[in-house]
Amino acid sequence: MVAAAKVAVCLAVWLSVCQVRGSHISDGMNRTIQNLLQHYRISQKDRFNGKPVFSKEPLSGRIEAKMVIFGGILETYEKLINRMLKQLPTPSPQTAGSVEGLTSAITAAPGTASDAKSASGMSVRSELSFILEKVQELKKNYYQEEDKLLKGLQTIRHIQMDDPVVQSKALWELPKLYLEASSLPESIRQQRRRRRRQARRVKTHQRA
Repeated sequence: MVAAAKVAVCLAVWLSVCQVRGSHISDGMNRTIQNLLQHYRISQKDRFNGKPVFSKEPLSGRIEAKMVIFGGILETYEKLINRMLKQLPTPSPQTAGSVEGLTSAITAAPGTASDAKSASGMSVRSELSFILEKVQELKKNYYQEEDKLLKGLQTIRHIQMDDPVVQSKALWELPKLYLEASSLPESIRQQRRRRRRQARRVKTHQRA
């Protein structure tokens, strides 16, 4: 519980400091990631072992190159979350309804531990699906061109997606990476506008 509390506090503090105009992580997305981190628990030693799932070194280059890298990161999150969804128990016909229905059924007739586990699995499944949808939405809206250039990004594609430590650490790293990925398109637009203004100034100076 202490480790989980630290995770929630660190996420809340980091997100409050790192808001970028025109891009943000919604309260719902942030809350869902925190809930998932309760399910995908790892030790503090494993989380902060100095080996992030996604290295920061390739993210220090030009914006265009960073767009390609983040396209690869988003693609990897898409595959990783799909793998995590496949690893969840398959809902039985009795547990295929809404989460509310499952909760009321368990409350009305407290049953076996497997019933509670099924309800918990449905919650995790819906939360993972929500995060997957957000990642896919960002990728579709801003990273279609970069997706064509990802064949050379072999390092990211070799991440051990079945490793529970990798899964939990990747969820931990997602808020910061998602925020930066969502702010890059606006940065590129601003950079292009500056270049156009500089080009116009140069032409004006040449004519004078």
